[in-house]
Amino acid sequence: MRRTYVTCALALVLLLTCSVAQANSDTKSKEPKLKKGYGRMDLKTSPAGYPLIVDGKDYGLTYNPAQSIDLPAGPHTVEVLFPNRRWTQEVNIVGGKRNCICLNYVKTIVTRPCPYPVSVSAPSVVDDGDVITFSSDVAYGGTQPLNYTWTVSPASTRILSGAGTNVVTVDSSGLGAQKITAILVVDDGSGDPTCRQMAQAIVDVTKPPLRPPMPRKFDEFPSVAFDDDKARLDNLAIELQNSPDATGYLFVYGGKSSRLGQADRLGARALDYLVNTRGLDSRRIVIQNGGFRETDFYEFWVVPQGAEPPQPTSTVSADQVKPTPERKPRRRSSRRR
Repeated sequence: MRRTYVTCALALVLLLTCSVAQANSDTKSKEPKLKKGYGRMDLKTSPAGYPLIVDGKDYGLTYNPAQSIDLPAGPHTVEVLFPNRRWTQEVNIVGGKRNCICLNYVKTIVTRPCPYPVSVSAPSVVDDGDVITFSSDVAYGGTQPLNYTWTVSPASTRILSGAGTNVVTVDSSGLGAQKITAILVVDDGSGDPTCRQMAQAIVDVTKPPLRPPMPRKFDEFPSVAFDDDKARLDNLAIELQNSPDATGYLFVYGGKSSRLGQADRLGARALDYLVNTRGLDSRRIVIQNGGFRETDFYEFWVVPQGAEPPQPTSTVSADQVKPTPERKPRRRSSRRR
């Protein structure tokens, strides 16, 4: 007698509008910062909101846009209570990253073990660096254990967890402006071709916003002797010659007990050496009196084109300065011997 399997199953399908990417950098900047050792789980369901439980704690209904929950890095039990079905999965939260999950509820009726519907759900769009959860559901009416084989591309995509199970997580770091494809093959080991099914999901990874160039501190040292200063200025000159679009910023500090105007004298001497001895264009060098430090001091910065210029970092306030008096030239005696 032919047996008939009748089950009600939850099918999770690719939801093309299930995007959790923060494409707008202004919006993303308004998100609360993650605490050290925490990651952020963004979970979104469709077509409606359903009860969400994480580690036994009730988080109310899921909703659209994605519900964000900050969790300590490590494994967490996530449950979504769909009608007549509980979706349960251990999710490994990666610290410092956004972990993206999108689920779509569809009820199907299965009347035979094979063939059976298989579906894979995932966010349609994420940001570069997010952790993506690819979740499958199989409406299988048979009794044999199922085998899950995942293939992800491009080849540089890294599977973080879940290989051989119905849910995998992958790291999207470095894959901006590309698509990540996850293909799942499910079979029950019977060898029957109809019991071997395949499904896939594709996720677009947004290109990370360009970070503005940043100034770089190249050197800093107390000024003791001009010969020593020249050796450090030589190094700065070579660096600027190798970086033709960069500008050199020199902050010069007078010592707490130096002569009045010492910082200006040291700056003028450094500029003269870089331009007239090392041959640098004076327009590529900015000399600035930075105020005072404990002793005469230089601070060199290399500033790429478009970067915000650095600011001096004086450590001694003007009311603490006690300059050394200028030495008066000795007068020659006009008296005849």
